[in-house]
Amino acid sequence: MTYCVAMQLERGLLFMSDTRTNSGVDNISTFRKMFHFDVEGERSITLMTAGNLATTQAVVSLLQERSKSADERSPDILDLPTMFQVAGLIGQTLREVIAQHDDNGQKASSTFSATMLVGGQIGNGEPRLYLIYPEGNFIEASADTPYFQIGETKYGRPILVRAYDPKMSFEEAMKLILVSFDSTIKANLSVALPLDYHVYTTDSLGRGRTGRIEPDDPYYQEISSGWGVALREAFSGLPDFSFES
Repeated sequence: MTYCVAMQLERGLLFMSDTRTNSGVDNISTFRKMFHFDVEGERSITLMTAGNLATTQAVVSLLQERSKSADERSPDILDLPTMFQVAGLIGQTLREVIAQHDDNGQKASSTFSATMLVGGQIGNGEPRLYLIYPEGNFIEASADTPYFQIGETKYGRPILVRAYDPKMSFEEAMKLILVSFDSTIKANLSVALPLDYHVYTTDSLGRGRTGRIEPDDPYYQEISSGWGVALREAFSGLPDFSFES
């Protein structure tokens, strides 16, 4: 399993993904789930994946190969004019990869299922964010749904629902997402550090601040312990429940 979050802010887009994959408790590995497709000054696209590792790697490899090989440039993620068309291409590629497994005699298509998040900006268009389903269809983030999660979503969602604000700074949003990840990591062994992130500023049209947060990162450790302390203090300030009849 995995956990990825993509968030739309007034300042731009924020992406974060964990790196754990597992096929049982005795087969745990680390794989990157965040990928970038950039043309400096023209476009910045970030893709995050969750689901069957072979499926997601095949999709990413196809997208990368088509952007590099001269005879496979149609369609090319680095040449499409809008983020909507980029989301459509990724959805089509995902659907093709899953269907290929079926054609090879593998009928349990759910085994090869995957979901993806893609966001970014192309040219004069607005920054956009999409959630892509295994069937290849997709939805776009909006003011009503300004962030998407894929993978093990249920543990980190309450944090985002309560505290998200589109006006928050990238620094504030990073704290919020880290608390969401910390909650998920503590509740589910299938999600773990290191965490990859990308901060994209609107109209920069290039890769923004990227990095990897390791388990011993002092800032993450401070966030992890600090929000637990703050939560306990908040509880102590609430009125006690009365058991009197």
